[in-house]
Amino acid sequence: MSDPSAALRLLTVAESAAADHAAAVAGVPGIRLMENAGQRVVEALTARFARGPVAVLCGPGNNGGDGFVIARRLAEAGWPVRLGLLGDPAALTGDAAHMRDAWAGPVEPLSPALLEGAGLAVDALFGAGLTRPLEGVAAEVIAALGQRRLPVVAVDLPSGIAGDTGLALGEAPDCALTVTFARAKPGHWLLPGRLKRGELVVADIGIPEAAVAAQDGRLWLNDPALWTLPRPDPAGHKYSRGHALVVGGGRLTGAGRLAARAARRVGAGLLSVAAPAAVHALYAGDQPGVMVRPLDGPGDLDALLTDSRLNAWLLGPGGGAGEVLAGRVLTVLASGRPVVLDADALTSFAEAPQSLFRAVRGPAVLTPHGGEFARLFPDLDPARLGRLEATRAAARRSGAVVVLKAFDSVVAAPDGRAVINANAVPDLASAGTGDVLAGFVLGLLAQGMAPFEATCAAVWLHGAAGRAVGPGLIAEDLPEALPGVLRHLFGAPDPR
Repeated sequence: MSDPSAALRLLTVAESAAADHAAAVAGVPGIRLMENAGQRVVEALTARFARGPVAVLCGPGNNGGDGFVIARRLAEAGWPVRLGLLGDPAALTGDAAHMRDAWAGPVEPLSPALLEGAGLAVDALFGAGLTRPLEGVAAEVIAALGQRRLPVVAVDLPSGIAGDTGLALGEAPDCALTVTFARAKPGHWLLPGRLKRGELVVADIGIPEAAVAAQDGRLWLNDPALWTLPRPDPAGHKYSRGHALVVGGGRLTGAGRLAARAARRVGAGLLSVAAPAAVHALYAGDQPGVMVRPLDGPGDLDALLTDSRLNAWLLGPGGGAGEVLAGRVLTVLASGRPVVLDADALTSFAEAPQSLFRAVRGPAVLTPHGGEFARLFPDLDPARLGRLEATRAAARRSGAVVVLKAFDSVVAAPDGRAVINANAVPDLASAGTGDVLAGFVLGLLAQGMAPFEATCAAVWLHGAAGRAVGPGLIAEDLPEALPGVLRHLFGAPDPR
């Protein structure tokens, strides 16, 4: 692939179906794709599991057709195979019917009894196209898989996981391995689908790259191939690397201090904190490299805005939710400066989110966690819509880039571009780590990165720093881990 981001593309269920159709139009028969799909599953399966009795569970559609290929290929390789089908074998049509006819063994009715004596099960029931909870015997068999603790290999996606959202539609198996085709789907990377799928293999089954590229869903797995970090210019100076400003609170000063340190570590040339005079010593004493500006009356904010060198702003961490902060947010947004809004800056608009959205005129990034997201977008429930669609809708509505923070953070732009982040660690669920993330975004904006790319990069760097620290992580560790992450990305030698 000439485009390094091409392999990072994620396809929705509809886009995957469209790519299959485009392949057929391009002269690749569906029966060949089905045969290749079954073979790729067998290759992945036999590379990871010792030969033994296997139960192949087939559904009534093309996923089941893949299952017939898998059963045939395993039997030819000497594996003892039992195949169970949900529904009447005579009801299969098209390519699935052809693969049924190519299977020489018995076709048993799907039931938990198929699992007796099996050391492995292949879930070829429904894959990614399921839109409602499993019921009847299919649900019974999936439940029996869990009770027996059998290793499960899923074809495309564990049955019971929605391909576009990763949400569980009732029962879904815990798989050791999932093999999907051409490109991964959102449900492979969003929770709980990511946890249910086990190891993920994305297999080439002969769908032409042009058929995949024609699906312009603008969704990717977050990765450095999608963005370019700013690097210091040998002919540059601190002013050319941007001057970021953190609006600091007068009570919970730790949040602003964490954000300030993160913005400096990610490369901002200068960093100022604007805060009440009563806490200047706290901010100045914490980091000698930080400049502290007065922020007590409204005139102080106006004076700061006259300084065009302050080219990226962060409001919210420890800012104290309420009318004062809301007014400051609206004033800064009116200036058109790049701005990051986090924590209290978001909560300040919980009763009137539309007033915030109407004020967005320039580059803006919103960084809510789940609770803050619910207050700003009460009708966009991620548990109902899925995290991806909820975040995309929030970005369209607000006119800002939105990152819905979690283990599987989603970043979305108002134009529909989105990424799912996959390098976070559970240790990041610790106080202050969100302030660090906001600081990373701020520092990248100050250096001239566009809001969507800056946010994607910041989220990835946040996860990479968390991995570098590992167990025992606290928020203060993340900025200190960042130089090592950047050294690796830039290919610079380790000075040690």
